[in-house]
Amino acid sequence: MPAPRSAARTPAALLWLSAAAVSAAFSPGTDSELTFVLPAGHTECFFQSAARNGTLEVEYQVIAGAGMDVDFSVISPHGVQLISEFRRSDGVHMVEPTEEGDYQLCFDNSFSRFSEKMVFFEVILENAANDAGADDEWAGLGEPENLLEYKLEDIRESMDSVHRHLERSRQMQTVLRAFEARDRNLLEDNLWRVSFWSCTTLVVMLAVAVTQVYTVRRLFDDKRRIRS
Repeated sequence: MPAPRSAARTPAALLWLSAAAVSAAFSPGTDSELTFVLPAGHTECFFQSAARNGTLEVEYQVIAGAGMDVDFSVISPHGVQLISEFRRSDGVHMVEPTEEGDYQLCFDNSFSRFSEKMVFFEVILENAANDAGADDEWAGLGEPENLLEYKLEDIRESMDSVHRHLERSRQMQTVLRAFEARDRNLLEDNLWRVSFWSCTTLVVMLAVAVTQVYTVRRLFDDKRRIRS
């Protein structure tokens, strides 16, 4: 996946990325993940290259910002809008089978005038060509005759199973970290609101108490002189 393109050409979101991080995280044919800031009133689009007859899975979450929602869409290499969501805080989508070319993943915050959003998303690719190449590589090794009575097919299945579980564990840990970041941001935001309104209520109560004391004292403060 090449570097992101901003529909409004704002450099604010790009400050979160370095050239090395972009080249490592968005290389074609590999899974990638990114957390970026989406300014208010702007749209950010990212491009992911995919092979034919593969699988493209996208998961995103809004982890900070007022409202915690964005518009999300996926556009095929031929310009067809495959997925479109409005004002969502998270989502998981899969495109299968994929077409050869670059898919657009667009996040839209144009409905918000003042609040920027922090968005995390992950792209998981599975290419049929890579699986076929792995099968050919294993097949080229041949079937050993006497290797401590272990079959090559059993070893291959065990290694594939371990790899799938490890990859799934890594993806789940990444998603859980995003959930943790979103919950922490919500907690800090709610803490600020509770503290602010608590202080405001305390000030109002003190003002009312002082006013009541002053009013009661004025009622019993008779300054008129009594003539004899």
